[in-house]
Amino acid sequence: MITAEIILVVVIGLIVVSVLVALRARHQPLTSKDQFTYGPRLFVGVGASVVLLSLIVYSPYLDLLYIFLIAPIICLICLVLLVVSAVRKRPRQCLSTLLTLIVFLAVSAAILKNEDTIRASFRWLAWSRQFKAKLLGEPAPGNGELRHMEWEATGFAGVANVNIYLVFDPTDSLAVAAKSHSPGKFSGIPCEVPRVSRLESRWYAVLFYTDERWGKPKSDCGIYD
Repeated sequence: MITAEIILVVVIGLIVVSVLVALRARHQPLTSKDQFTYGPRLFVGVGASVVLLSLIVYSPYLDLLYIFLIAPIICLICLVLLVVSAVRKRPRQCLSTLLTLIVFLAVSAAILKNEDTIRASFRWLAWSRQFKAKLLGEPAPGNGELRHMEWEATGFAGVANVNIYLVFDPTDSLAVAAKSHSPGKFSGIPCEVPRVSRLESRWYAVLFYTDERWGKPKSDCGIYD
């Protein structure tokens, strides 16, 4: 499973490599017209990866932004570079651009596939102290439910609403549910949920089914009106 720590290491590694390659390229003869010019292309790839990771942290709509904005822009840039290199008859530069595009698409696909896990990990690394303070500052439920608060909410004008709740579980009773990655009805949660994810000991992110939210009166899951 891809975690925030792995992504950070990969991005930092790409940045270091791109800087080293760019510095090395400065000392190459300017008369060499057909060589693997990885420097600028690596910067494009690294920049795109940084944008993807930033959007993961600050927006729950990365998939839409990627499909309608990021991917078209990167593909257009690479297409322009391919055309320019082809017109100038520089096949190695064409190859390096093509490889850059392939690597970008492969890395972004891996990021998108693990978007929810990566987003939760990054947000928890960055703001767990604030989240904990806010949740523990709320009055404890008196109906046997676990202490919780809304952590993430997505949807469009009341359609396809999806809620994720931050849950404090003092006995770690949700540990088994988090390991199984299976839907179920778990103690302290008012209805069946599709996924429970462990953030750290005693702290969990609980995903609810579309258009459901943590219960209204009578400890039932509420449906959006």
